[in-house]
Formats: sequence, C-alpha cells, structure tokens
Amino acid sequence: MRTANGRVHPLHIGFVSTRFAGTDGVSLESKKWAAVLGEIGCRCFYFAGECDQPPEISRVVPLAFFRNPEINAINQVAFFQHTRPPEITRRIQDIKIYLKDELNEYIRQYAIDLLLVENALSIPLNLSLGLALTELIAETGIPVIAHHHDMFWERKRFLVNCVWDYLNMSFPPHLPTIQHVVINSSAANQLSLRTGISNTLIPNAMDFDHPPAPPDDYTLTVRRDLGIAPDEYFLLQPTRVVQRKGIEHAIELVSRLNLPAKLVISHASGDEGYEYEQRVRDYAMHLNAPTLFVSDIIAEKRGDTPDGRRVYTRADLYPHADLVTYPSDIEGFGNAFLETLYYRRPIVVNKYSIYDIDIKPKGFHAIEFDGYITEQTVEHARQVLTDPILEKEMTESNYQIASRHYSYRMLHRRLETLLRYAFGE
Repeated sequence: MRTANGRVHPLHIGFVSTRFAGTDGVSLESKKWAAVLGEIGCRCFYFAGECDQPPEISRVVPLAFFRNPEINAINQVAFFQHTRPPEITRRIQDIKIYLKDELNEYIRQYAIDLLLVENALSIPLNLSLGLALTELIAETGIPVIAHHHDMFWERKRFLVNCVWDYLNMSFPPHLPTIQHVVINSSAANQLSLRTGISNTLIPNAMDFDHPPAPPDDYTLTVRRDLGIAPDEYFLLQPTRVVQRKGIEHAIELVSRLNLPAKLVISHASGDEGYEYEQRVRDYAMHLNAPTLFVSDIIAEKRGDTPDGRRVYTRADLYPHADLVTYPSDIEGFGNAFLETLYYRRPIVVNKYSIYDIDIKPKGFHAIEFDGYITEQTVEHARQVLTDPILEKEMTESNYQIASRHYSYRMLHRRLETLLRYAFGE
C-alpha cells in the first residue's frame, strides 16, 4: 500500500489518546486494533499522557493525560460552570499550542502515515488535546481514523459546561481527511443526526479464532487467594467500580441466590471518584452479601505485591468464575461481555440499550434482567450454577455466535477497508 508521500508498506500508524495503559476499554481495544494492524503489515506507535508501550515506539507527554493536575483543574471549571473565565480560555489555548507542537514532532519522529485517534476526539477529558488534534488535522491534511468509544452527549457529567464552542468544534471535528468509526449502532445514528458526519460501525472484538489456553499451574491458587472456599460459588464482576456499572444489582443477586457464593469485584474505582465504591460496600454489608474488592492483586501482568501476595490478570480469573455479572446501566459496547464469551463462562446481563439493540439479536444466551433483579433472574442464575450441562450448552453456543460476529477476522476486513479508503488499492 502506497501512502501520499510515496512510501510503501509498512504503514506507520500513530495511535493517539490521553492514556494507553491499564484495563480501561479504550486501552484494551487499542491493543486489539494494534495486533490486527500488525497482521496487516503496519507498524504502530503511540502518543499519550500515560503509556505502557515500549519507550522506543512511544511519545509520552504528561499534559495529554486527562488526570494531569492542570487538565483536571480545567475540567473542574469547564464542566461545572455555565460561563468560562478568561484565564481558563487562555490556559486551554496555551496547552493546545504546546500539544500541537508535540503532535507534530511525534509525526515527524516516527514518520507517521495515519493517525488513529482513540476517544480523544470523542469525549472531552482533555479539551486541549482535542483542539490540538483538530487544528493539526486541518493544517496538515494527514489521514485520520477517529475511533469513538464514548460520545460526550452520552455522559450526563459533560452536559453542564461552559465549553460548547470547543465541543462543537472538536468532539468530533467534521474534516474531510477523518474517517469516523463508532462501536454501536446508536452512536452511528446519533453522530449522523447531530453532526451530519458519516461513519463506519466496527464493534469490539476478541480473537475467537484462537481460544484461550487452559488454566496453568499459576492459577491453581486463585480461589484460595481471593478468599473463596471450595464449596462456594465464585461470581465475578470484571469492571471498575463506577455508578453506571450497576454493581448493586450483582450484590442483590448474590444475596438472593440462597447458595454459598461470593462476589469478586476485580477493578478499582478509577477516574470517577470513590463515593460510589463506599455506597457499594455499604450496600453489600446491608444485604449481607459477601463481596470482595481485589483490585490490589489484579493487574495487566502477573507478579507479586510488595507484601508477597500473588498478582493475577483478568485472564487468570475468568476460567475459575462460576458466573460473570454484567449489570451495567450504560455501556458503549461491552468488552467484558465479549471476554466472558471468550472464556466460555455464563453471564448475567442488565438489558442495557446497546445489548438490546446490537448484541442480543445475534442470538446469544444470557441470564437477563431489565433494570432490576426479579425472581425469574435469580432462579435462572441458580439453574445455570447448579446444572453443568445447561451451562456448557449456553457457553458453547455463545462462543460460536461470537466467533461469527466479533472475531479478529471481522476486524481485519474492516480495518483493511479503512486503510484502502485512505491510501487507495
């Protein structure tokens, strides 16, 4: 494939986001895209405020990180007031200029052919970065794929603000060299209706053509280390502790099962505060539902804690879970849903809109509820937990359906189409 500057393969793809690190959905999905782009023959490089990629392929600029103290201070004004103080405007613009210079240097340093912007032109966690990208794209005409995981109008906390001019300009920008990609049909419809921007729908994916390896000896002590007795059922909540994840529903389910069971919450609170985590802890205590918060021993890589405890990955947990709970009220798509299917575990799902519209019609089998736990939900979960044959039928069917719709083969074809649109056949 030949680029505008005459270079042939390998294409240099420049990933850009506020963060490429940890277990958030954007970071996880970016790694999958990078893996498939590598199969196509591209080389991937990274620009972010926080990054866990090798330094030789990364440019880390702290002011690009949405949790940088200066960025956080801007957001505390931008999304809590109706009028914008002039000093905030000046600071946003000053950081924009600095980040645009850094982005230009990043493109030069790695001879980037195409920018792949992950959510930085979708959700305004870093206003200056979005503005910098918009101006750079307008000034250079560089080909761009803007991968939108969450749009600002989907989050209540962004709707009261004093930066509507910036949101309309850059989240997302309407420029001719940008191909816009969304992860669900609702976002596709809303993006077109609100902005007139055409887009491509590429759902989240997993490598269903290569099933996970069986659990190894390292994970033999998972249940013991989590605090789950041999005669107890292990229910896994594989998400951050944030309000839209609806974790109260999982706690209620545990309390109503009338089976020896514990709920394991794998992630910490993250970037949205700790008040909800305290609410979840209090609720679990009130319902006498055994709930374990284990984010201190869950990481991207295996290892040991400072006090000598074994550290596990999410992949280590899934095969040992008896049931996965996914009671979210809102999801852009559902990474944990696909992971559960990939590891062939049964799942409890709150019928969030994207599941109902995009996922369920494919024919998946899940233990469902609609906004609140019913006795039917509890009984269905109890049946799946106590009937291995029913569990196997459900999980095998789900794996086969997912492999047809959400595999790397699907992602490979759609990314190739985007690249051919940018650079020709």
